[in-house]
Amino acid sequence: MFGRLVNTDPDNFALTVLRLVLGVVFFAHGAQKMLGWFGGYGFSGTMGFFTHQMSIPAPLAFLAIAAEFFGGLGLIVGFLTRVAAFGITVNMLVAILMVHHQFGLFMNWAGNQKGEGIEFHLLVLAISFAIMMMGAGAFSVDGWLSPGNRKELRVGAGRRG
Repeated sequence: MFGRLVNTDPDNFALTVLRLVLGVVFFAHGAQKMLGWFGGYGFSGTMGFFTHQMSIPAPLAFLAIAAEFFGGLGLIVGFLTRVAAFGITVNMLVAILMVHHQFGLFMNWAGNQKGEGIEFHLLVLAISFAIMMMGAGAFSVDGWLSPGNRKELRVGAGRRG
């Protein structure tokens, strides 16, 4: 089961680009919520907003923050990439259903809406689905842990030595 979870094509650089960009974006958003970096409110401020103003149960609010922060880190290093992408997918679906669907498709570039549309979320969902289906790609811990790839590494190492 673990082998299927981490299996990936270690030569797929397109997945690597998708994974790294999504990871950096979500690490930054998660760091706002978890640590208060980049102008965020930190863990207690975000938990307060989610639980009191948005009426999200505390365990789910915690999972949302953790999915962004740890999911972003997991994507950056390529560890448990499918799990990280799944957490981000759930976050985006909840954000669409609870908040952003009412503002339509487009983001609020001109500042004339009361909120942001769903275009960013749809892009994230497309990237997350690709990562969940295909794995981490090149330069990833998953690629190194993948049983098929480790076997190839051992065989290749044996030929060189």
